[in-house]
Amino acid sequence: MATGKINVSVENIFPLIKKFLYSDHEIFLRELISNATDATLKLKHLTSIGEATVEYGNPVIEVKANKENKTLHIIDQGIGMTKEEVEKYINEVAFSGAEEFLEKYKDSAKDSGIIGHFGLGFYSAFMVANKVEIITKSYKDEPAAHWICEGTTDFTLGDADKTERGTEIILHLNDDETEFLEENRISELLTKYNKFMPVPIKFGTKEKTLPKAEDAPEDEEPKKITVDNIINNPEPAWTKQPTDLEEEDYKSFYRELYPMQFEEPLFHIHLNVDYPFNLTGILYFPKLSNDMTMQRDKIQLYQNQVFVTDNVEGIVPEFLTMLKGVIDSPDIPLNVSRSYLQADGAVKKISSYITRKVADKLKSLFNNNREDFEKKWDDIKVVIEYGMLTEDKFFEKAQKFTLYPTVDGEYFTYEELEEKIKENQTDKDGKMVILYASNKDEQHSYISAAKDKGYQVLLLDTPIVPHLIQKLETSKENISFVRVDSDHVDNLIKKDEDKTSKLSEEEQEKLKADFEKVVPKEKYTIQLEAMDSNAAPLIITQPEFMRRMKEMQQTGGGGMFGMGNMPEMYNLVVNTNNELISSLVGKEEAEQERIIKQSLDLARLSQNLLKGEELTNFVKRSFEMIK
Repeated sequence: MATGKINVSVENIFPLIKKFLYSDHEIFLRELISNATDATLKLKHLTSIGEATVEYGNPVIEVKANKENKTLHIIDQGIGMTKEEVEKYINEVAFSGAEEFLEKYKDSAKDSGIIGHFGLGFYSAFMVANKVEIITKSYKDEPAAHWICEGTTDFTLGDADKTERGTEIILHLNDDETEFLEENRISELLTKYNKFMPVPIKFGTKEKTLPKAEDAPEDEEPKKITVDNIINNPEPAWTKQPTDLEEEDYKSFYRELYPMQFEEPLFHIHLNVDYPFNLTGILYFPKLSNDMTMQRDKIQLYQNQVFVTDNVEGIVPEFLTMLKGVIDSPDIPLNVSRSYLQADGAVKKISSYITRKVADKLKSLFNNNREDFEKKWDDIKVVIEYGMLTEDKFFEKAQKFTLYPTVDGEYFTYEELEEKIKENQTDKDGKMVILYASNKDEQHSYISAAKDKGYQVLLLDTPIVPHLIQKLETSKENISFVRVDSDHVDNLIKKDEDKTSKLSEEEQEKLKADFEKVVPKEKYTIQLEAMDSNAAPLIITQPEFMRRMKEMQQTGGGGMFGMGNMPEMYNLVVNTNNELISSLVGKEEAEQERIIKQSLDLARLSQNLLKGEELTNFVKRSFEMIK
């Protein structure tokens, strides 16, 4: 029996491990199973190149809990260790046997799947255990070894009577860590971290119903047998080549990832690159609502099939964090800060690649089946618009497939839209005016008025739009976006003929003064315009600049402009050709005031601006007028 000291550079390594190695104690199981996986894959590789003459077989990693003894066992059938290897890889803390193995077999082992990055992973066991045992037998013809340590720098190392190849780690759990003996807790962790590990993981047994024989009597009970409960899928879809997968395979994997998600994804993007970095994965476009805050953190990050996190910010471009799926890359470092990830060169390249791949897929979907792409537009537009706003490279590529829907359900690319409106919708400076609505119901009267004049009105209704149109106006020459209920379109768009007012200049000046007596000047700027006689007598609009700034404030953009709280200011456009307005000329002051108040309140009501006491008074006044 040998005794000795673990070779560490600091005396208090165990308190450090217990407190600071990982923020979550539960991570110990991920680390130990990752080590067992490496041990198994090392053996697979050595047998494949003829360096190990043993039979590889069908190895599994087994997890067993013994509540009576308060022990947790992780057992593998992998490469095992000799006494000398235990001395080297266990007693010399942070010496990674996986890294040495990969270096030794760097040419042949590059696709072996060996994880090889966990360094201190074995010692994470001491976060939950006060005593750890290793019983291990190498694939070489050497005696088995038994290592014991009780959370200090002292250990014992002797012989063991183990006859089968592989390693068993025994954790004697602390009294306050016995949750890790509960079947549900272990199942939860294995499913969370090891669901797609490349070696089968056994935890307990389960009953399996055998199919009945064709000639069996109808009343015969189906036979049941007890089988190993394998909790993982060692060959998930993202590890396969796209050519080996059918559409149903992708949908089936989506259901495996999100068993509580009942809607099918709209489409998928299979990522598969090995230069200048390694990256595989599958991203899914789900149906999305306009509420972006509810749909984050659905992409799972793996490293060699080991779950790392579902917070992929910094690795995946921000606009794609609303997608679902899996990304797996051995080139992404584990257990580091977000700021480190954002500065890491490999991570930046991965982020750029994913952006490009998504843009290429969207362009191909648009080109191959535009009709289907248009049908899906409402479900994917929030991602595309957010990407255009936040990623310049995506913005450039998106010009080819971004759609601009009209209120009538037609879809145009920007080039098509430009061709459609360039003759009919220009302002007095020759700049194209793109009219849009953000809510078809609330802005119905304005949409109808614009359509009556032959104008195209887009429907842009996501919360990103106020920010995005700023970027579009900056990047494109000679265009201006104007919401249809903003500054009155007749005042913006140059017409061949200007309408003439039925009222003289003197009558118009008097009428404006009459309105200014009644209409609160701190909220409304009065504009007299000669419009069609059948147009509304009063129209309330908001200056485009003011309205846009308020919208951007509400969606998080106000602060960057330093605008503070924007005041509520509106234009009150008075149609001097409307019969009701022209009839005000010469009326008594009291009658004028009553009609102006009622007409103003009707205009406010149409814009949802009439509320509270003012709405109550309006209703009372309306009933009085009817009587």
